[in-house]
Amino acid sequence: MTHPHCLNVALLMMIDLISRKALSVVLLGCVCFVGITSPSMTTAAKPNVVMILTDDQAPWAFAEAVRSGQFDDVPIPSTPNMDRLAAEGAVFRNFFCTTPVCSPARATLMTGRYASELGIKDFIPQPGHKIYDPDSPVYLDPDNTVTFAEVLQQQGYKTGLVGKWHLGDWTASGDSEKHPTQHGFDSFMGLTGGGTTPDNPELELNGKVQQFEGLTTDILTDHAIDFVEQNADQPFFLCLSTRAPHGRWLPVAPEDWQPYEEMDPTIPEYPNLDNNWVRKKMKEYLASTSGVDRNLGRLLQTLDDQNLTSNTVVIFTSDHGFNMGHHGIWHKGNGIWATKQKPPGELHQGTRVISDKYRPNLYDHSLRVPAIVRWPGVVQPSAVIEATASHLDWFPTLRAIAGDGSSAKDLPGRDLSPLLRGEPHEDWNQTQYFEYDMINYAVASLRGFRTPQYKLIRDRHNEGCDEFYDLTSDPDETVNLIRDPSSQAVIQKLDEKLRTMEEKLAGPR
Repeated sequence: MTHPHCLNVALLMMIDLISRKALSVVLLGCVCFVGITSPSMTTAAKPNVVMILTDDQAPWAFAEAVRSGQFDDVPIPSTPNMDRLAAEGAVFRNFFCTTPVCSPARATLMTGRYASELGIKDFIPQPGHKIYDPDSPVYLDPDNTVTFAEVLQQQGYKTGLVGKWHLGDWTASGDSEKHPTQHGFDSFMGLTGGGTTPDNPELELNGKVQQFEGLTTDILTDHAIDFVEQNADQPFFLCLSTRAPHGRWLPVAPEDWQPYEEMDPTIPEYPNLDNNWVRKKMKEYLASTSGVDRNLGRLLQTLDDQNLTSNTVVIFTSDHGFNMGHHGIWHKGNGIWATKQKPPGELHQGTRVISDKYRPNLYDHSLRVPAIVRWPGVVQPSAVIEATASHLDWFPTLRAIAGDGSSAKDLPGRDLSPLLRGEPHEDWNQTQYFEYDMINYAVASLRGFRTPQYKLIRDRHNEGCDEFYDLTSDPDETVNLIRDPSSQAVIQKLDEKLRTMEEKLAGPR
């Protein structure tokens, strides 16, 4: 089936090729890239890079993380291929997104910049959605941003995106600037909007939207495998951006449901939680995650079969975290009440409730993501990295992996290669700044500053919604100490850090 607004991507690229390439140096200058130098590796030595970016995957939806004792209020999922990747590579225990909803998280991951700098505050509604504003479309502007795909493309990589984009819906709007091929991807197959069904999806292929039969994750992985096989003789970068485990979660393949069919899953404890509903949805969510894992295994097997494993960096992560009954909610930064009574009361953990359905939040469960890196010959097998890192760090890390010797002084992220090599990192900055302007369904303006011991959250829009947690004594963030007299000195110091970051991001760019 062909969408009436669809254009031929190849034609768009031909029309735009000269202007885009002419602008490439200017674009790099926008983020203060200093002097493109010769790559530090020859083309033959460049490692391939495969990034698997899942959707809505909590860090606890990964068996090794639960078995390690990092999480104890959820069941152990069936993820043998994620476990394999962890055994052959490094696991980050404290990896975060900076905005815990889809579009802003993906914008930060792709560009190494905070989403507020890019004008992407909340998830981007698709055209036709009841909250879509046709007069003010939001998308990742190719004229004012540089993605890591563009950098790798300039370093001689064949680049491909398979799966979810959600940084501007070209398919529905017909606006070529919103297409992934305008952001450094030589090829694209998938969905440019925010979501599709878990089976029999409509997906773009060769510039046209078509109806596919089968499970969506399986279909996307089929095309990711095709990309690897077709580009095995040259350096390539593949981003497989799965729709799963974003809801709706069912149907799944029988083998993905089997581990959970008879399970009575462990779930978080919370007053008046709708336990039966949460248990049911926990099983569906983890079954969807197991579908991702099964397809990860297919992709890893392809690398083995093509003799590419030893020269391919594999990165596995997600756009943001997820709650399943934690804090009385399910979902992510735009959490939805999972209690029998909605909302659970006028106050929730010491903060004023602003919606009878939504709980805007910067909880660790929403911010924390799984992150695994396998880099043969560089990363020691079964390595565990406790240092704090975030999606801001993928851009400089991928640039370093590709052998790009340029620098991006104005980007806040850091090259993770020293951590991956196991080098000492006593001076590594362990603090994180978070932001989320919720404008869809409810309104909140959240800013957060986190150290390994404390987290401060300010809601600049709603009074009575500030939070402060002692993460050492209360890692689950259940006791809000914002009004605690003995905490005020620490709160004041973190407020200074918070204001500094806000002022920096609000300044001229």
